Amino acid sequence: MTKSFMLSAMSALALLISSCNSNPKEQANEQERAERGEGADKARLVTGREFFDPIIGIKFYEVKRRFSTGLSFNEIGFQQEPSWIIQFKSRDTIAAYSPQFDRMQNFYLHFDHKDVYNFAKEWFRIKKISKDSLVFQRLHLTGREISKDIRSDVNLTWYSEDYINRVLKTTAAELQRPTRADTLYIQKLADKSAAEPGNAKTAFGARQPVEFIPLSKIIRVKKISTVDKLLGRTESYDYLFPRYRIDIANAYDNFGYDFSAVVDAGGKIHLGSFHTSIKENYEPRKKTLEAIINVYLQNLLKVVPGKTLGIPHSSEINLVVTGQKRKK
Repeated sequence: MTKSFMLSAMSALALLISSCNSNPKEQANEQERAERGEGADKARLVTGREFFDPIIGIKFYEVKRRFSTGLSFNEIGFQQEPSWIIQFKSRDTIAAYSPQFDRMQNFYLHFDHKDVYNFAKEWFRIKKISKDSLVFQRLHLTGREISKDIRSDVNLTWYSEDYINRVLKTTAAELQRPTRADTLYIQKLADKSAAEPGNAKTAFGARQPVEFIPLSKIIRVKKISTVDKLLGRTESYDYLFPRYRIDIANAYDNFGYDFSAVVDAGGKIHLGSFHTSIKENYEPRKKTLEAIINVYLQNLLKVVPGKTLGIPHSSEINLVVTGQKRKK
């Protein structure tokens, strides 16, 4: 959900820097409005890169990453997870924490137009800047245009290290935890999926994907990672679209099938979609796959349903199942 945009000369950007003397309740309300993307146009009173000056040298920890709904999750189970640590080094340089190298790395802060900036290969619209907090909207670009869909519907909030420690007297890790609203939302989705446990349309991605535990030596299971950075498949694909390879020895025949299934909150496997090139083969193939599920998978595996925030629910998975006929 990232990537490139157009080059441009230096242009005006204006932001409202919250007054230190304002009412705390008003500050909180303003903070929430900024995080939801409201009132952004009224916030542009300062021009030029000098508005970065007051925050140069301050280390900020990302504490919230949410959709405009105010939730960390969406209807397919995708979770926005705060993880950035940033520090403005100058008007055109920003340091960001790299988990890969376990250290802060410097990036050029590229100005594009209006309030749009790029650093660390990501595009952002700056909504709020103060010594205590920052609010950015992360943008997804298609070609040279900002996507106007859910991919750009992400707001990131940072708090300064001093604000977290001295004022809030807590930790970034504590602030990053899912909220009660997130839990209630996931429970609502889980209840909806429970009404139709085998329906892929009401199933959603589980943060702790389905687990298959072999109960016999004749069956083996391997979870296959589908992460591919070149194709834009991030780590989230491994829980949104989990894929497993299951090999069965001593089967009734040699076979190999690729199909989807829904595992409900009770661990029951429901056949999903599969491909057959001949229409007349659909029903026979359906019966064969259902037999494989009921005879082999449900009996030879302990099926642990997917969970999100500790709540079990229906989730869709993809299976590659092979059988090797018993040798005489």
